[in-house]
Amino acid sequence: MRRRHAGPVSYGSPVPATPPAAAVPEPGDDDVVEVRRSPRRRRTVTAYRELGRTVVLIPAAFSPAEEQRWVAQMVAKLRTREERRKRSLGGDTELLARARALSAAHLDGLAEPASVRWVENQHRRWGSCTPADRTIRLSGRLRSMPEYVVDYVLVHELVHLLEPSHDERFWSLVARYPRAERARGFLEGVELAATAGAANLEPTADVVD
Repeated sequence: MRRRHAGPVSYGSPVPATPPAAAVPEPGDDDVVEVRRSPRRRRTVTAYRELGRTVVLIPAAFSPAEEQRWVAQMVAKLRTREERRKRSLGGDTELLARARALSAAHLDGLAEPASVRWVENQHRRWGSCTPADRTIRLSGRLRSMPEYVVDYVLVHELVHLLEPSHDERFWSLVARYPRAERARGFLEGVELAATAGAANLEPTADVVD
C-alpha cells in the first residue's frame, strides 16, 4: 500500500502524547493512501476517496504504530463498503437497466439511453452525456457513494437526453427525482471536502473509545 476518499468512514480514538510520523509506503498493494495529520483533531479518524486515492485524516499526535494500525483499518473499511456497493450496483449492463427503470419511474420513459457505463477517467465530473448517440458515462468514484446519489446522477444525465442545457425545464425534470436535493447536497459536500482537504462526510456509527 503506497501512502501519499464512498463517502468517508469515521472512528473515534484517544490521542496519545507522542510525536507524528510520516507515512511509509508498503509494497504489494496499488492503493495510494495519503495521511493528513491535524492538530485540531483529537479523537476521530476519517477516511474517504479523493481523486483516485484514499485520504486518511488522523490526529497530529498519533504515534507511528497507531497511524499504521488506523490507516490499515480505515482502508479495509472503505474497501469492504465499496465492494458491497459494487455488488449492489453491478456492471454496465445493470447500470443500463437501472437507468431505464429510473427513466420509466420519473421521466415517463421518455429518456432512452443507448448505453450507460462506468468510466474511471472522470475525476472532475460525476457523469456525462452525449445526446447525439444517447450514451451516458458515470464516474467510478460514485461506486463508493449511497445508491440514491448514483440514481440522482443517472437522472441528471438522463434528463440531458431530453434537454441538453441546464435551463429551467432541465431542472424541473431533474426535480422529479424525489431525493434530488439531498443528493446534490451530498455531492457538494464531497466536492467541498476535496477542495478543503478535510471533512467528516457520511460518518459511520462505528466508534472506538
